[in-house]
Amino acid sequence: EVGLTPQGVDILKRSGAKAVITLAPRRVAGAHSLVMDQSEVGGCAVAHLIQRGRRSIGVVMPSEPGLEHFAEPRFEGARRAAAGTGARIVPLALAYDEKSANDLAAGWAGLGLDAVYAYNDEYAMLLMRALQDAGIDIPGRTAVVGADDLLLGRLLRPRLSTVHIDMVTGQLLAELVDRTVRDPNGEPETRDLMGARAVHRESS
Repeated sequence: EVGLTPQGVDILKRSGAKAVITLAPRRVAGAHSLVMDQSEVGGCAVAHLIQRGRRSIGVVMPSEPGLEHFAEPRFEGARRAAAGTGARIVPLALAYDEKSANDLAAGWAGLGLDAVYAYNDEYAMLLMRALQDAGIDIPGRTAVVGADDLLLGRLLRPRLSTVHIDMVTGQLLAELVDRTVRDPNGEPETRDLMGARAVHRESS
């Protein structure tokens, strides 16, 4: 995320840019915006868990720098999906290493969670192994969902439930650039580049 603001768009246009096209997690006023709404991923994962009867859901927030641009919108999507359902959402800090996962698993009983959306498949696999090593049955005691639909998740036992992310092809970008060149003063458009759907497997 470059942090382009509406003021920045104005400066670019005053400097001679015919149009500004952004590729970002959210719309930027004054620019044509190609949006990758990460909140859909978290919302899809938590909606799936709630549909499966889970009501106390942890959401992994990776500790690695830079991932907050993806993790925070995913967490907000998770909260929105749970709103009004009676389910509670609990953020869980997790670094991508075995010690962090083992520490989280060691205190799992005290968290009172019956499910976890683990940010993506890699964090889900890391945490799932730590939970199993700590004697926590998956999905009996805790359901686990990742995101990205990696092949490796299908090779685990239980097979990992996930969120499959569909990205729109470059055709959309080409069409937007073409329209912008032909009509540089046209009203800025916002297009969503991302779709998300839950893939239910044995871990949930």
